[in-house]
Amino acid sequence: MTEGMDFSLSDYQQDLIRNMENFARKEMAPLAYELDRDSKFSMELWGKMGELGLPGLTIPEQYGGSGMGALDSCLCLQGLGRGGGDTGTNLSLGAHITIANMPIVLFGTEAQKQKYLPRMATGEWIGGMGLTEPGAGSDAGALQTRAERRGDHYVLNGTKMFITNGPTGTVFIVMARTDKNSKGSRGVSAFIVEKDFPGFAVGKKLEKMGNRASPTSELIFEDCLVPVGNIIASEGEGFTKVGQGALEWERVVQMGFWLGTMEYSLELSIEYSRQRVQFKKPICEFQAIRHKLAMMKLDIDATALLVYRAAYLKDLNRWSDTEASIAKLYLSQAIMRNVTEAVQIHGGYGLMKEYAVERNFRDAKLTEVGGGTSEIQKDIIARNILKK
Repeated sequence: MTEGMDFSLSDYQQDLIRNMENFARKEMAPLAYELDRDSKFSMELWGKMGELGLPGLTIPEQYGGSGMGALDSCLCLQGLGRGGGDTGTNLSLGAHITIANMPIVLFGTEAQKQKYLPRMATGEWIGGMGLTEPGAGSDAGALQTRAERRGDHYVLNGTKMFITNGPTGTVFIVMARTDKNSKGSRGVSAFIVEKDFPGFAVGKKLEKMGNRASPTSELIFEDCLVPVGNIIASEGEGFTKVGQGALEWERVVQMGFWLGTMEYSLELSIEYSRQRVQFKKPICEFQAIRHKLAMMKLDIDATALLVYRAAYLKDLNRWSDTEASIAKLYLSQAIMRNVTEAVQIHGGYGLMKEYAVERNFRDAKLTEVGGGTSEIQKDIIARNILKK
């Protein structure tokens, strides 16, 4: 009955996590406090990540990338989180390798791949996606940005909101409505837009509660000229094909660094509980603290199984948004329990900004909002099980 079931990672995969963890401990963790405090994206650190090949994880080898699948990419980000790399920098990396790279990898023409992927693989060009708008969040199909073809160009008009890598990005995958009579997700097309295209502008940088090292802004299009050759796939396939394909990768891969953050949070809590003495003994000897640590470990292992399953199915081309939504929903609930308990174990020190658990607490809230809210995940799960 158990033939073919193996819950262990290969030696290669375990090495991936360890190597990324070591890099994060050496290069990322020492900068985390400063980058969060100053709401700063470190181009120097991004350069080191480029030397390691991180921006090209999901790009095929013929275009300069590593050609990794969803699970191995997820494990790399897990290692970065486990090593204490701040989630802001990891968020920017995750957006780059999924919702910026993957639309071109999956649906781009050969000319588009040759032009963009090599520079995106090295990190020379930073990518992002322009989907969310001031009036279109969970209901992404309600977007109002328009694209009208005029000769050999499309003319884009509209505004995008909460765009990861907006202030630093070079290339954006932008969703715009090409059929003015369409409603919902139909009639939306995807375009590759460079920051230097006429009519493109970056709005003000947005100040966030958490993930502050990841730069976020509006993107503004005022008669922005985009060459016809920069449309991805065909007109009308921007959301139903290109967007959905990229968002599938985003969900399964980016869950990796949040899982790693949960592991890092437990590590910090164990260390602190051993060192903190109250009533003449380390607080890890009190049942209340021991039970908190035990439940943190339980959530980590359960989350890992769900996340790995979703990524594994993606690599087998057996994608299921049910499994992905289950993993995303459980992770978002588990990490909020994780970071809350970490702060509680640290007591007053957990409220101090120089302690990483305080930063993790603020950062983790994004999991319940970004990439599809927890409420949306529940709707997806319910819809799919009712179909069956």
